[in-house]
Amino acid sequence: MSLIATDQLRIIIGLGQTGISCARYLARKGSAFILVDTRDTPPNLDLIHSEFPGVEVHCGELDSDLLCRGSEILLSPGVAKDHPAIQAAVAAGVKLSGDIDLFCQAVTAPIVAITGSNAKSTVTTLVGQMALDAGIDTGIGGNLGTPVLDMLSAGEQQLYVLELSSFQLETVNDLRATAATVLNVSPDHLDRYSNSLPLYYQAKHRVFKGAANVIVNRDDALTSPLVSTGVKVSSFGLGRPDLHQFGLIEKEGELFLAQGLKPLLAVSELKIQGQHNIANALASLALGAAVDIPLESMLQTLKNFAGLKHRCQWVDEKAGVAFFNDSKGTNVGATVAAINGLAATLSCGNKIVLIAGGVGKGADFSDLNEPMLQAGRALVLIGKDGGLIDQAVGCLEGQYATSMEDAVSLAASLAQPGDIVLLSPACASFDMFSGFPARGDAFVEAVEAL
Repeated sequence: MSLIATDQLRIIIGLGQTGISCARYLARKGSAFILVDTRDTPPNLDLIHSEFPGVEVHCGELDSDLLCRGSEILLSPGVAKDHPAIQAAVAAGVKLSGDIDLFCQAVTAPIVAITGSNAKSTVTTLVGQMALDAGIDTGIGGNLGTPVLDMLSAGEQQLYVLELSSFQLETVNDLRATAATVLNVSPDHLDRYSNSLPLYYQAKHRVFKGAANVIVNRDDALTSPLVSTGVKVSSFGLGRPDLHQFGLIEKEGELFLAQGLKPLLAVSELKIQGQHNIANALASLALGAAVDIPLESMLQTLKNFAGLKHRCQWVDEKAGVAFFNDSKGTNVGATVAAINGLAATLSCGNKIVLIAGGVGKGADFSDLNEPMLQAGRALVLIGKDGGLIDQAVGCLEGQYATSMEDAVSLAASLAQPGDIVLLSPACASFDMFSGFPARGDAFVEAVEAL
């Protein structure tokens, strides 16, 4: 690999998807870099040596002296920035950055930046699809799908729609998005943030750095940033909207998505179900409007969009009971949103049987008690921290299952015709499964086997 003469030496920490995308990007640019991983033997080490011959690779415990050799550290999201060796390098003047900053320095096209505790993937996919359906050459990626720097390998596109996690945002210095939003904030990843919601909140709000248009959720005060003069602020919410804002209005007894007083689309025409998905549709409209996606095209996309797999996905109906797969509900806020959203679709007297549990990540499960008190028929518990959920949800006595097949069978036996069985675990999946997709697939298979 031939290098451009420069005093810039980047040190890439983390050799997963993001780190390798950084290395490929810098190699294409002819920039000097070193590869570092905290694991002794990263799973793709042979690939790295063959793809980047002659590049230094260091594995194992981070060495502050090595990191201080760099002019800039490019930190992968999976590595916490408070590691002592990283902090020593920062104190010595080494810049801390990540792939998102490299991407933003490279592109001139508008960027839609989306974060939040829940619904990031749904809204990112939906806004991206709105743009594609309108004939706009659009890159969709970030925390969802393609790493951002890999999207540049084929040249710049007209628009980028990015899902950004709090971990990615920790190293963002100047995002400069054309439109940026924090969809919602609820406790998540508190094991990473020293059990501090303010630290998590601060990481999320880095999405607004340099934004031209800020989109806030009127139903969640924690999504509203302090913004400087000249930044345009718009909003979405499930209430009646002010002029030019997005919300809901009633017309002739039917509920409509609306902009100001103008009805846009009947809620009944949406394929995605639940109040949380109505909020997702409104957020997508607000973001799309901020980057001039034609309104009529966005509404047509909303009519066609069926939602994402493992995100409140309708699976089947058995003996009058509907089964929903929300395996992506890996935190309490997501599960509360799923319960409340689906409860609004139930007929009088029908309830939800919730399957929950897994690795709790230090979460407080008490927020599940009120929605289950209002809408819960039964609680089926799985995984490592199922007992913590049982303790927190005092309104129902938890029923324990040893496998997903057992959980689905038990939930079906507890449900009544017209009820919903909802897998929304409020936990990570790694105690029982390789990830939330495998957990969701196991649920679907168990439902199909009933």
